[in-house]
Amino acid sequence: MYDDNPTIKNIDESKQGDAFFKEQISGEKDGNGKKFYIESYGCQMNFSDSEIVASILSDVGYSSTVDMEESDLILINTCSIREKAEDTVRKRLRIFDKLKVEKPGLLVGVLGCMAERLKKKLLDQEKLVDMVVGPDAYRDLPNLIATAEDGDKGINVFLSREETYSNINPVRLGSNGVTAFVTITRGCDNMCSFCVVPFTRGRERSRDPYSILAECTDLLGRGFREVTLLGQNVDSYKWKNPETEETVDFADLIEMTAKLDKDMRVRFSTSHPKDITDKVMYNMAKYENICKYIHLPVQSGNSNILKKMNRTYDREWYINKINRIYEIMPDCAISSDMISGFCGETEAEHEDTLSIMKIAKYSMSYMFFYSERPNTLAHKKYPDDIPLKVKKRRLSEIIKLQNELSTLHNNNCIGKIYKVLIEKESKKSKEDLAGRTTHNKMVVFPREEATIGSYVYTKIDACTSATLKGHLVSKEDFLKQQ
Repeated sequence: MYDDNPTIKNIDESKQGDAFFKEQISGEKDGNGKKFYIESYGCQMNFSDSEIVASILSDVGYSSTVDMEESDLILINTCSIREKAEDTVRKRLRIFDKLKVEKPGLLVGVLGCMAERLKKKLLDQEKLVDMVVGPDAYRDLPNLIATAEDGDKGINVFLSREETYSNINPVRLGSNGVTAFVTITRGCDNMCSFCVVPFTRGRERSRDPYSILAECTDLLGRGFREVTLLGQNVDSYKWKNPETEETVDFADLIEMTAKLDKDMRVRFSTSHPKDITDKVMYNMAKYENICKYIHLPVQSGNSNILKKMNRTYDREWYINKINRIYEIMPDCAISSDMISGFCGETEAEHEDTLSIMKIAKYSMSYMFFYSERPNTLAHKKYPDDIPLKVKKRRLSEIIKLQNELSTLHNNNCIGKIYKVLIEKESKKSKEDLAGRTTHNKMVVFPREEATIGSYVYTKIDACTSATLKGHLVSKEDFLKQQ
């Protein structure tokens, strides 16, 4: 298979809450002499899908490269969640199109959600690509490449009700060798009015739990020490064995995963508030290696806006859910997503979002202003009537408050000792290492004799709104604190 030590470049393009991530994946492998270059935009599901694509291409002899100018195939894995994401992809495609003029025979393909949403428009109207491949059609890539090489356009955007890629071992390109994502569901059945995901990724389906456990076991054997179970809505995971009638829900799955090895951490993302159960929370509390962190998007703190968003809960219900989490796990960290300026949002309704942030005490959040997406329920039912200037002002207020909450959250860590899984060297100094606590907080500390991939105990000395700073102490010191 692929080289286990590929390189990666991560760029955080977040500006004023417009959280946006780009991943450039590469590795080296002897094959048929052809090379591919791939970029991924958007959510972690896209990053995970790119690892599946890399595995499929590896099996047919392609090697990867960080230099797009030496590639025979350029792929861009796209996001449609916001207009800015699609605009960024179009800019990249124009750059690739110029390279095609300089390098005859170079193929360019669009993968993922934008491919699914725009389909033939990318091929016929904009004429910037040779292939358009939806999220459920990656197995067909070798055939689509052959079609494009013959001079025809390759397109497969069929949405499957069964595809989970459960028998494909993803190539962990760009990995730090410590943490990995494991996809457990695909698609989404929640019809949030602002969201294109149900239309671009299809209906929700859950992967066989035993293939998930096998993938986690393989990662463990290769030295990984943390897995994040990934899905658009992990808490609705449900699998039923057609032969034995055995059923496995999400609470069962995280328990099964935690039992594989007590030294392997388990995280998950993302949770829909309506689906996270007491059973999930009790299993989180029961196992030390299930991280005490939940990403629980609220989107808005106002019941009227939540109804327009079709979130299926109201303000009071969400607050009760937050209280229940803290009741079962008092030390749990909770993060969220917020959208400012949704259709018809008043100042009072915006203030409700600010107030629910204070009630929930979010450790961090992803924050956006509303971006109308074509063909969503909101696009069909509600006018996008909040001026951009107002959206941005409200967003800046949300960001300001979250920074205050994050700083307060981190200040409460000063003087305490945390178990940290070391993931990497610090960006600022090779003399420092960085890793995360169970609460998903990044800690930077002097290296001393510690090594990447190991657990250490750190006492927190200082913080910013985003990072904790500390020094190493003994396990005995940690146990005394308990």
